[in-house]
Amino acid sequence: MKVNWKGVFPALTTQFKPDQALDLPATAKHLETLIQAGIHGVVLLGTVGENTALAYEEKLSVLCEMRKTAAGRIPVLAGAAEYTTALACRYARDAENIGVDGLMVLPGMVYKSDGRETLTHFRTVARSTGLPIMIYNNPVSYSVDLPAEGFAQLADETNIVAIKESSENVRRMTDLRNLLGDRFILFAGVDDLFLESAMLGAQGWVAGLVNAFPREAVALWDLAASGKWPQGRELYRWFTPLLHLDTKIKLVQYIKLAMAQTGMGSEMVRAPRLPVEGAEREEILRIIRNAIAGRPELPVAAAG
Repeated sequence: MKVNWKGVFPALTTQFKPDQALDLPATAKHLETLIQAGIHGVVLLGTVGENTALAYEEKLSVLCEMRKTAAGRIPVLAGAAEYTTALACRYARDAENIGVDGLMVLPGMVYKSDGRETLTHFRTVARSTGLPIMIYNNPVSYSVDLPAEGFAQLADETNIVAIKESSENVRRMTDLRNLLGDRFILFAGVDDLFLESAMLGAQGWVAGLVNAFPREAVALWDLAASGKWPQGRELYRWFTPLLHLDTKIKLVQYIKLAMAQTGMGSEMVRAPRLPVEGAEREEILRIIRNAIAGRPELPVAAAG
């Protein structure tokens, strides 16, 4: 299906069994729950989906099964996070053959490419597929940064259509608009900068905590999209302590712990990640449980 690049696109968690084996039925069940909550699209196998912890064939099995689950109701994007450009191109072609609707392309993993290398990677992957592409710019996590001037050099790649901006510098939203107009569709990529990004023109949100609190995330999007800023701020202020968890090194463990607390899935992760424990666990549980205890009644317009 054609991607409508707008709205809440969860960075879907990948569910695992207690022995860390891939749990496709549980992942599909979780995706179905999010679809019923009103999400607008989904990103499989991003950072939150533990892309680099999965074997290549496991990744393709996730794409196949989640595409079946979505069944054309929402666009399905596949995260492309590989160690080499050649492997990213192979993955892009395989994802296209499976029938996903688009890609979210990351820079090459492990090696920290410079600007020329980063641009070459993105260009090469884009030219390997006919799928529309969102570029994921996250210098905080991956130590590779593409500022607005870099994206200007990608403007001639017609299937690069969107940017997930995760630099944690909300000024980038305005810089991109000022330099490039509406050439690229902008997505907020940091949960606790969503409302600021929406006010500055983000047309979508690749979200993390939506995995545990989907109706609240969709309601927040609806309020922002309709310009109901006072109501949006109120909901955002309740949500923000949770959204801060998306910016931590252990965001995957924290999001999955929140999912377990809200009955949305398992907290099991794949090593080298391990579930959090001790004082760290108690502090994250305090944040999650406080949010659950104060869970707001959603505005009627947003909840509908």
